[in-house]
Amino acid sequence: MRFFGTAAVFHAFAWLALAYGALEAPRWSGGIGWPLAALHAITLGVLAMSAIGASLQLVPVATRQGLLSHRAVALLWWLYAPGVAVLVLAMAWQQPLWIALAALPVVSALLLYGALLARNLVGARGMPGVLAMGWLAVAALAVALASAAAMVATWTGWAAWPRHGLLMLHIVCAVFGFMGLLALGLSNILVPMFTLGSVPADKIQFGIAALAATALLAAVPVAFGAWPQAALLVAVACALAAALWHIVSMRAVMRAGMRRELGGSFQLVRLGWAGLLATLVLAAWWALEPDRAGLLTALVACAVAGWLLSFLFGILQRIVPFLVSMHLAGTIRRAPAPSALTHERALAVHRVCHGVALALLALAIGFDSASLALVAAAVGGAGALAFALFFVVVVRRVVQTRAAAAAARAAGPR
Repeated sequence: MRFFGTAAVFHAFAWLALAYGALEAPRWSGGIGWPLAALHAITLGVLAMSAIGASLQLVPVATRQGLLSHRAVALLWWLYAPGVAVLVLAMAWQQPLWIALAALPVVSALLLYGALLARNLVGARGMPGVLAMGWLAVAALAVALASAAAMVATWTGWAAWPRHGLLMLHIVCAVFGFMGLLALGLSNILVPMFTLGSVPADKIQFGIAALAATALLAAVPVAFGAWPQAALLVAVACALAAALWHIVSMRAVMRAGMRRELGGSFQLVRLGWAGLLATLVLAAWWALEPDRAGLLTALVACAVAGWLLSFLFGILQRIVPFLVSMHLAGTIRRAPAPSALTHERALAVHRVCHGVALALLALAIGFDSASLALVAAAVGGAGALAFALFFVVVVRRVVQTRAAAAAARAAGPR
């Protein structure tokens, strides 16, 4: 829960950072400043933060074995959350030395997370398709961390690596590799769980994993100039095949599941799937016209906000009250249902604001408009506050439930 709560805070900060960087954001294509801080507040502070919390909760279910150490998870949060906070502020204030110093606890925490995840995947006894995605995500995380460290060394003057190749490799491995593969893998646990449906067949999951791995490998020689830019279409084609196969398999799970009414949260999940397909279309366009103004910005924004952020918040709206309800069921006699812990109005406001903010951000990039970027940040920030309210209400109702259970035990039987 501390990972999810921290993600809600970074979500609000990300939109604030976008507002400060609104003048640069529509045509931003790299460099230290507020747009970079906004991007990493989302990728590290929201997406990776939530992925760590969710995977350390759910992967042990898939592998049928517990975590090696719960204290290591607490240490992970204490390294990671303050480190990311200092890192994004250093990016916003353009302080390369502080970026390098803050990167140390962040990288250490992610290495610890990778070790915990890999240790849990070793000797796993179930869900081989999820495990394949997990191993690919661990490998992509290692490459993303190595490329990030090389870029930080370049910013601080400690080394001189080719920036374009490192940047592309980092984006591909962090966004599409680590976070994207975790999203695909955990979907095979979460969507069947929420729909009361069957998990997709192992051969389907392995096929999707193979296509995704091929796409990642095909992007590497393009990043370092060994293949021409147009050769990226090979990676995009493999990724598009994997995405379509994944979406078709998830929709089959939803159609066959016993629970058909999935609520507003799955509107965001579907929006995320649409964002994934739109991202790959933009990637194909960028492969053919890499110098078109605003296209790289649109590609990154669509991948991070349109695909991953939409999918993540659709899942968090479901998983936060669900996990809390399950935890309470193990500690008190009458645990509340997930619906009793949820603030539906706050979630509805968040969904509307999120969708409107994405549309405004797309228009801001398309028309190179700082004003539209500022309005998008304001609407997105309002949605972030609504989601934070939802989380606060969940925590408050947990506290109230525990207090009522304690009072009932103290009063004794009547």
